[in-house]
Amino acid sequence: MVALTVGCTGQTDTGQKTVLKVLIAGSLTSPMEKVEAKFEADHKNVDVQLEPAGSKECVNKITQLGTEADVLASADYTLIPSMMMPDYADWYILFAKNEMVLTYSDKSKYASIVNENNWYKILNKPDVIWAFSNPNLDPCGYRTPMTIQLAEFAYNDDKILEDLITSKSKITVAEVDGIYTITTPEDLAPDTSKITIRNKSVELVSMVQEGGIDYAWEYISVAVQNNLKYVRLPASINLSDVDYASTYDKVQVKTSDGKTQKATPVVYGITVPKNAPNAALANEFVKYVIDENGQQIFTADGQPPVVPAKANDKTKLPQILQQYVADN
Repeated sequence: MVALTVGCTGQTDTGQKTVLKVLIAGSLTSPMEKVEAKFEADHKNVDVQLEPAGSKECVNKITQLGTEADVLASADYTLIPSMMMPDYADWYILFAKNEMVLTYSDKSKYASIVNENNWYKILNKPDVIWAFSNPNLDPCGYRTPMTIQLAEFAYNDDKILEDLITSKSKITVAEVDGIYTITTPEDLAPDTSKITIRNKSVELVSMVQEGGIDYAWEYISVAVQNNLKYVRLPASINLSDVDYASTYDKVQVKTSDGKTQKATPVVYGITVPKNAPNAALANEFVKYVIDENGQQIFTADGQPPVVPAKANDKTKLPQILQQYVADN
């Protein structure tokens, strides 16, 4: 549902219904719509309004624009401690995982031959157009150059990031003491004959399906939910595996707001902001996300849940959520 913003609280009556404003990462849209349907079926007086956007954009709405949201769910849990705590949030829960994949369709050039060993050579072909989301707004966006930089290590080829990104945009990379820092300025200036950039990754799905672009970087859940074909990458590249955390740790992205995002396994975080207008209902909505039924919804949507869910500090959690979260 498209969210309404009424007054400065984000809270209004639709008939006699209480509006629950839920800011979510775009990649959560499909499973969260199913959670929304279940929650509204059980709470006839509540209108859940999902507002999908890039996760950093969601957080900025709360911390910079003064939006009063009831729930915030990010595709990168680290945005909550780094951008919301302690002023805007007291706790967060890790509830789902994902991995980076390269999506395509039957209409994509070289669709019949692309694979995990040659994808970067395919993307570099002059007749191929590929896309990713804005790294300054969307975690999938900054995870794209992270993944491509990690590919240099995996394929022993130090030209991959240059060939695909730094030579075709204002994005840069510098290596100091084995740490690769990728910088994404506000004006990314992509060579649009080769690269397309949109604010959030889910906007690229229809472009791939319709043949407007050949390939797009997405999470595997988005590929599954939209029946896209995809190249699955080695675990040392795809940001899915905690066993490779020390490898991922060699890469970081400095975004246009001056903040630095380290490459970490893709884990989603959820919280109820400290100024949530409807905190009790919001806590119950979070329960619907992390309980057994919520886990089943996420599993069916190709987005593995964290089972049991984990919290930064279980003692800070509302009582209603305690039983669904692992002990610290």
